[in-house]
Formats: sequence, C-alpha cells, structure tokens
Amino acid sequence: MTDTVSFDVPSPHGPRTVTVSYRREGSGEPLLLLHGIGHHLQAWDPVSRILAADREVIAVDLPGFGASPALPEGLEYDLPTVTTVLGALCAALGVERPHVAGNSLGGLLALEMGRRGQVRTVTALSPGGFWSPGEWRYAASVLRVMREGALRLPVPVVRQLARSAAGRAALTGTIYARPGRRRPEDVVAETLALKHAPGFERTLRAGAGLTFAEDLPGVPVTVAWGDKDRLLLPRQGVRAKRTIPRARLIRLRGCGHVPMNDDPALVARVLRDGSGGGSGR
Repeated sequence: MTDTVSFDVPSPHGPRTVTVSYRREGSGEPLLLLHGIGHHLQAWDPVSRILAADREVIAVDLPGFGASPALPEGLEYDLPTVTTVLGALCAALGVERPHVAGNSLGGLLALEMGRRGQVRTVTALSPGGFWSPGEWRYAASVLRVMREGALRLPVPVVRQLARSAAGRAALTGTIYARPGRRRPEDVVAETLALKHAPGFERTLRAGAGLTFAEDLPGVPVTVAWGDKDRLLLPRQGVRAKRTIPRARLIRLRGCGHVPMNDDPALVARVLRDGSGGGSGR
C-alpha cells in the first residue's frame, strides 16, 4: 500500500512544499529504494518483499515520476536539488541515515546521498554518472525514443502488446534482459508511468554532461552491473570502481539495466549484503 508525505524544501524563492509517494514495509534497519528515470517504485516489487523480511523497506516514487507530483516552481531536477529533497523526505519519515539502494538515476542519487553523508551504505545498480560523452548521448537518445513510444501508443495498443512475450520485449526489451518474464499488467503500468512522467524531460536535460567523480571514503559502497545492460554499458562499472576504489564491483550475470526482475534472488542478495555492514563495514 502506497502513502504520501508532504514537506518543505528550501529554494532561492523561499520554501516550497514537495509531495512524495512511497511504500513502507517490513522491519529492521531502514533501506531506501530509488528507481530510475521514467520508472516508478513498483520497479522494486520483485525484491522488496524479499528484503522486507529483515529490512524496513521504503520504496519511493521520485518527484515527477510514478504517483509523485512534479516538483513545484523554483525547484530544479538537478542532482543537488533532488538529493536535498530526498534528505528532507527521510527527515519527514523519521528515518536518520538509512541504507540506500538505487538503480540508474536512483543509483546516481544514492551515490550523491552517500557523498553528503546522508546514508549508512550505498548500493548502486547500473548507476548513472560514469558514462563517456558518447555513451551519454546514446543513452539519452534511447530514453527519448522509449518516451516517445510511450507517449504515442494508445493504451489499448499497449495492453494488446503486453499480452505476448514478443510485445513485452518490444515495449521493455531495452531495459530488461528477460522482458518475457514481466507480467502483462506490470508492463502496462510501467509504460504508462513513462508516458505520464512530468519530471522526465527536465531530469534528462539535467543529466547532460553530468558525471560522478568523487570517492566516498566514509561510506561502504557496492556497485552492481548487469552484464546484459544495453542502456548503460557494463564497462561503465569499471569507471565507477576507479572513481570509488573501495567499492565492491559485482557483475549481475544474465541481468539487464533494470535487474530486479531479471534475477530477483540475486539482486535481493546483493542489496542485503550491501546494506548489512552499517557504517563500520
């Protein structure tokens, strides 16, 4: 069951009220889950219930995605602003320095939260920010094509395509290694999430030329990359390891860019291990 919370965030023009949709389940040390651009918190469904056995799992719809409204006027979709929003969200939920795991855009945000000392551990699945200029242009063009397809396809057509494995591959094969495993209703929901994402364009523009170039010496970091990632190529994981030398770099065999559905047991194990050591790991 999802809920919403509203809180104030500072802006150059005075405080702005932000509303975020989230789902909270389980018990144990808090683990914040952040999805990628154009997605929604349901991306974590294949692993969140596994993790909830011994973690308090807080899956979030990032501002302007899923059920979370767009950021109010005066707040940008850049890395500093959205990271500040996530820090304010944790405060509003009464969570101090949670563990955090993120995928793609969410992985980049998780790393930035770690750089700021807002979290205990970071697990980043195919995080953004380690691309070359050419790789960034490629990823941005692919994402724009996916968004354009979601905008143009009538909902009945999306539902029809989602009924077959071939149709699910056409809709989501860029981000999943095994799109045929997706449930039809999930494919429809995530296509509509991409279609109705007011934060998409501004988030994508904010990512142009953005790189993550700082070590996180005080925070345990795990970076995991699907070896079948066709959006952010696996070699970017090597750059992440060079940037963050103490990070564990893990290959997710048989997984694509959004690995949670490709191999839920493997991804849940990586997230559990990554969030298991606290600040002293």
